Parts: sequence; C-alpha cells; structure tokens
Amino acid sequence: MRRKIVAGNWKMNGSKDLAEKLVGYVRSESESLDNGVEVVIIPPAIYVRDVVEQAADTLAVGVQNVGQWQSGAFTGEISAEMVKDQGCTFALVGHSERRQIFGESDDMVAAKVERLVSCGLTAVVCVGETLEEREAGRAEAVVAAQVKHGLASVAADQWSRIVVAYEPVWAIGTGKTATAEDAQTMHASIRKVLAGIGAPAESISLLYGGSVKADNAAALFAEPDIDGGLIGGASLKDKDFVSICRSMPAGT
Repeated sequence: MRRKIVAGNWKMNGSKDLAEKLVGYVRSESESLDNGVEVVIIPPAIYVRDVVEQAADTLAVGVQNVGQWQSGAFTGEISAEMVKDQGCTFALVGHSERRQIFGESDDMVAAKVERLVSCGLTAVVCVGETLEEREAGRAEAVVAAQVKHGLASVAADQWSRIVVAYEPVWAIGTGKTATAEDAQTMHASIRKVLAGIGAPAESISLLYGGSVKADNAAALFAEPDIDGGLIGGASLKDKDFVSICRSMPAGT
C-alpha cells in the first residue's frame, strides 16, 4: 500500500505565531484522523525549529529546499545533514518556483535528491509543465524528462525515500486547477515513466500540487494514482488544511 501524504508548503510565509497556532491546531485535529494520511508541514527554514516543537512527533516536518553539497563555503545554503539534525524527515526538491525563479536545473535536482536520500530523508521531487508546454502538446514529455533526470541517481534500495509531486505550473497560485481526470492522466503517465526507469512504480506515492483546496481535494484524492497533495495557500488556513487532510479516503 502506498503512503498517503498531505504536505503543506508555506512558501515564504509564516511567523512564530502561525507556527504555534496553526501547527498546534493541525496536530490536535490530526489525532482524530482515521484515514492513515501522513501530515507534513513545510515552513520556511527559519521556522523549522518552532514547527518541530509544535508538531511534537505527531506531524512530520520538512524544508522547502536544500543545497546539493554536504558542507562548505556556500553562504545561505542548508545541507541535508542539517535538515535531519533539526528533526525534519521531508524536503522539497525542484519546486517550479526554484526552477523558474532561481534557475534550478534537472542536474541540480538530481544532486539534491542524491544528498537527501543518502541521509535517509524523504525527497518530494516536484515536476510539472508550463501552460505553453501543455498547449504545445508536450506536457507528458516535459514531465517525463524531469522525472528521469531528477531521479537518475537513486539506487535500488533508496526508492522508499522518493515521493513525486506533480505540479502543473499554470495551476500554482492562479486559482486554476487541472480536473481530477487530467491530473489522473498525468499521474498515470508518471507511474509508467517510473516503471520504465526500473523504479518500484506501484509503491511510490504521487502527490498532486496544483491549487488543491478543501472543495476539490476529495475528487482529486479519489483518483487511483493520486496519493495525496502538496498544498500551497490552503495550508496557511488551519481549518481548510485539516479539511483537505480529512478528504483522503481510507483504505486506498
């Protein structure tokens, strides 16, 4: 059975007050969840310690980015080892904003994935196409190339530390979302790509990350190849985020 995961990516938002109140609320509500979902909070790095303390071993905590190096003169970077030392178990890699705004390449993504899984952390590897690429009929080819390049360094015994998040770039922060059927089609395509590179495709969790909200989460999570969500804006609203977590069907 694949892991069911709902991860909240705060992006460059948050405060100590949010860490205390929102995470405390999500933690208390998550104790009544009976659908087996793993709830992950991914704050800006500066608030990781606050979130870890509030999560109290009930929620998982992750970071939004890591450096591809173990240590050294890389001002502003944090390493996978540091992430683990702070009590985190997840890390995003290759988010579309990292690729588009900061020029993160597939080679950089692969190097970061290698560092994370070598440290025993779960890498949430983000892939997705732009509107231009989708309209040109290249969506599946673009995503397939990102999957293949980003996971090129994963060894046979490391696949349990890999999660793939499909985030159509055109649906992030725009209020637009792919239909559940469109998202399922891409997720099924990703699973075929994983099988083609020798990964245990049926056991790898695939998350959808394109403007998931309380009112569309259930339809998305009902699809056979969608194992959860990477949530942006809605993860900053405590009740909405918990509602999304509750939308995961049990026993899937």
